[in-house]
Amino acid sequence: MKSIFDIVSKDCSKIVTKTYSTSFSMATKMLSSSIRQDIYNIYGFVRLADEIVDSFHDYPKEKLFAKFESDLEISLQNKISLNPILNAFQYTYHKCNIDRELVDAFMDSMRLDLHKSTYKTEEEYKNYIYGSADVVGLMCLKVFVNGNQEKYNCLKDFAMALGSAFQKVNFLRDLKADYEGLNRTYFPNTDLENLDEAAKQQIIDDIENDFSEGLKGIKMLPLEAKFGVFMAYRYYRQLLKKLKKTPALEIKNTRIRVPNYKKIELLTRSYVKYHLNLL
Repeated sequence: MKSIFDIVSKDCSKIVTKTYSTSFSMATKMLSSSIRQDIYNIYGFVRLADEIVDSFHDYPKEKLFAKFESDLEISLQNKISLNPILNAFQYTYHKCNIDRELVDAFMDSMRLDLHKSTYKTEEEYKNYIYGSADVVGLMCLKVFVNGNQEKYNCLKDFAMALGSAFQKVNFLRDLKADYEGLNRTYFPNTDLENLDEAAKQQIIDDIENDFSEGLKGIKMLPLEAKFGVFMAYRYYRQLLKKLKKTPALEIKNTRIRVPNYKKIELLTRSYVKYHLNLL
């Protein structure tokens, strides 16, 4: 029976989430059980696509990505895939009425990572972030609002701002890995060879603005989603706090992270803030 395969597929997406991101997995556990699996299903899909373009260097990445894209199309059309990650994602895609444009925009940005190494203009930069991060936030928002299109439209811009903030923090944290390992630079008009404090502060100010908008949306989320998203927000704010304190030249040579004990501390403090209505 397909129901057994569906269970296996969903378990695979959950395993992918827990294995690849302890922080996102922790935040997802804070969501209501009624929506948690759908977020695992979305994460599994976006993580697998990202791994193809970022990690499989010893394999024909373009062919693998083309196959993945073809399998995705078939899964969305037929509501089944022998790839368990795609099978789980198509379930959430149909259940939550995720817009096809969001999926296509995400795949377009992932495809860019196969060959594009620099983003020289603000337009290129913003378009990439929209496809790689904003639309993922919008997919999750579709799950959070449970079919309420009016609520979705109200929260859409805030969800995009939060997705942008998360992605820009990732870009700043991963400068070394992206530049040296993947030969990529995402920030336009920024000389990474001579990154100074002024350039770093300009990036941080932009991220702070996105976080400010994102927090407004978190406060308006349904109860089922609010604490989990707030937890993710707090984690990324902690990363940004550490990046602020790290000299610009050092950011290029190391990868800033939040240790596990600090994540537990963040969870505890976030729980208190949430229940005291101090968001």
